[in-house]
Amino acid sequence: MSDETIFTQIVAGEIPSYTVYEDETTYAFLDAHPLAPGHTLVIPKEPYERVNDMPPELAGHVFQTVSKVTEAVEHAVDAPATTIAFNNGEEAGQEVPHVHCHIIPQFSDSTAKPIHTLFPGADIADEEMEAIAEKIRSSQ
Repeated sequence: MSDETIFTQIVAGEIPSYTVYEDETTYAFLDAHPLAPGHTLVIPKEPYERVNDMPPELAGHVFQTVSKVTEAVEHAVDAPATTIAFNNGEEAGQEVPHVHCHIIPQFSDSTAKPIHTLFPGADIADEEMEAIAEKIRSSQ
């Protein structure tokens, strides 16, 4: 059994894909189970599991590719907007353990909602907010 992810196999040409962009470090292709016409995935060619596992230079390049491909996707399917999302870890809904960014075209009749409608929300006191902010600042 191989440790390769399905995305590694796609990059290697072992599994066919509708490739829309490729450079030395990133690869973009149409999602096999699209949520809208033009739904595209952008991945680093190296199989990092989570965004925070990638070296900063690679993360920056992935985001550059996302920006470039988003413009092309919107133009190709005449979408006035897109939802751009990473599921970062299994508990966040990541199904393939290889970083991937979803570029999902949105149209005037799309049923997409703002991200804040996807979660029930949390009632967090100011003191706890400050404590969390301090922990984040000191963890960098």
